[in-house]
Amino acid sequence: MDVRAEIREFLSSRRARITPEQAGLAVYGGVRRVKGLRREETAMLAGVSVDYYVRMERGNLTGVSDSVLEGVARALQLDEAERDHLYALARKANASPVSRRRRPAAPRVRPPMRRILDAITDAPAWVRNGRYDLLAANRMARALYAPMFADPRRLANSARFVYLDPASRDFFVDWDRSADDIAAVLRLEAGRNPHDKALMVLIGELSTRSEVFRQRWATHNVRFHRTGSKRLHHPVVGDLELDFEAMEFPSDPGLTLIVYTAAPESPTADGLRLLASWAATQDDLAPERASAEPNPD
Repeated sequence: MDVRAEIREFLSSRRARITPEQAGLAVYGGVRRVKGLRREETAMLAGVSVDYYVRMERGNLTGVSDSVLEGVARALQLDEAERDHLYALARKANASPVSRRRRPAAPRVRPPMRRILDAITDAPAWVRNGRYDLLAANRMARALYAPMFADPRRLANSARFVYLDPASRDFFVDWDRSADDIAAVLRLEAGRNPHDKALMVLIGELSTRSEVFRQRWATHNVRFHRTGSKRLHHPVVGDLELDFEAMEFPSDPGLTLIVYTAAPESPTADGLRLLASWAATQDDLAPERASAEPNPD
C-alpha cells in the first residue's frame, strides 16, 4: 500500500464529511466550492498553519508530533478507530527504510490457544488474523460457519465469503452491515501493516472481483470490531441472534479470539443446542465419509 496516498485520501475524505456548522464555524452567504471544511478551516481548528496542514494532507506526516496529530484528529472529529488509523499511518511514515521493507511475522495459533478453543464447548469460538482468515475453530464454530468451510482446499476467510460467495447473502441477515464492517476493518489493518503482502493480495482480489467491495473500500472508513451482535441464518438450525466479543492476545499480536453467545432461555440458545447436536452428528459421520471415499490406488 502507498502510505502517502493513504494519508492523503484518508485526511481529505474525513475533511469532506465535516460541515462548518458541525465544526462550530460561522457560515456566511455565497456558494462554497468544496464539500465539507476548507483546508484553511481545518488548519485553524487543528492549531497549525495552512501550509503545514496542506503538507500533511498531501501525504507527508514525517516528523509530525503527537500533539499535532491530536489537533488534526480533534478538528476532523475522528472516532477512536480513525485516530488509531491516523497514528498508525504516521508511524509508518516515520519508520526507517529497513523497517518499512520488513514483512510482519505471520502469527500462528499456538497449542495452548487451540486448547482454549476446545475447552469452549457450548459456544462457537474461533481465532482469526487481521486478514479475516479463520486460523482455528472449535467444533461449534465449524458447525456454525459450515458454509464458509465448504471448500477444504482453501483456508476459510470471512472477507472472501462475504464479497465473493452469493451464499453469504442468505447466511448474514444484515449482509450490508457485515460488508461495511469487513471493509473498514481491512482498511484499519492495511494502515497498521501496509507491507503485508498477503493482505495486499486479498484486497487486490476483492477489488478485482467485487464492485461492492470497491465502493466500500473507496470510502476510507475504518472501525473496530470488538463487540456487538450478529443475525445469521444457518442452513440447518435456522435464524440465530448472537452476541459476540472479540479479544486480542497480548502475547500474540495480530490474532483475535471471537466468541458468540446467546441470551439464556432464548430461541437462539435453543438453536445453539440444536447446532451442538448437529455438529456431533457430523463428527460421527466423518469417519464413514472418509472410508466411503474411493481409494486412489
